Amino acid sequence: MEITNPHTKPVRVGSLEFGGPSFAVIAGPCSIESLEQCSQTADAVKKSGAVMLRGGMFKLRTNPETFQGMGSDAFSIVREVKAKTGLPFVSEITDPRQISDFIGLVDMFQVGSRNMHNYALLKELGQVQTPVMLKRGFSGLISEWLHSAEYLVKHGNPNVVLCERGIRTFETATRNTFDLNAIAFVKQNSHFPVIADPSHATGATSLVTPMALAAAAAGADGLIIEVHPNPAVALSDGFQALTPDLFESLMNRLERVLKALDRPLAKPLT
Repeated sequence: MEITNPHTKPVRVGSLEFGGPSFAVIAGPCSIESLEQCSQTADAVKKSGAVMLRGGMFKLRTNPETFQGMGSDAFSIVREVKAKTGLPFVSEITDPRQISDFIGLVDMFQVGSRNMHNYALLKELGQVQTPVMLKRGFSGLISEWLHSAEYLVKHGNPNVVLCERGIRTFETATRNTFDLNAIAFVKQNSHFPVIADPSHATGATSLVTPMALAAAAAGADGLIIEVHPNPAVALSDGFQALTPDLFESLMNRLERVLKALDRPLAKPLT
């Protein structure tokens, strides 16, 4: 049973491909906090099968008193960890003025939920060829999400991967409401690859694994997962991060689910 939509146009990130036959997993910390933390996490997620590293350098936070990221101080850390592990890197861009600094450092730009409607940023990112992961706005309609993706394409960048990360509804038991319908709908009604972020979608470590497996079954092309060596002391979103051991367990279970779907799990380059 092949679940890959034949109409999906795969997006290449180096030697990786999103939207092709293989299922790709991105993992890493919500925020880069130090060289030791980033390096330790990168080594762990690569060992367990992640093919791309995530890590926030500039953070958009609701509370202005909370950790806003290391900013440009994280650049040297990213370069060192990328050289050591060989993992490509994705990070959130929060301002068009950051594009020139990010080029050559990130292998994929992440446009976060708050910026899905930031058309000035989308237009600027449309003028580069670096792939873009476009997260769904926390109150964004699917149609608005797809229109935001088309802003990138219209301005010259066809390399767009969509990311479902949950939406705001009346329900408060979880951080967001994870819209599995959106994954199946987008796969059937657009040419964009789509991945899922069960970390932000649930806001709870215990819910990440079951929702990650559900996203794979719904037809997602990959996952982005928050992992921290010690979530209890994380400077951001520790309540939804997996430990390296929990991430390893998720990857083992995910491979079994994908096997039932006749879909291989992408493997990291050695």
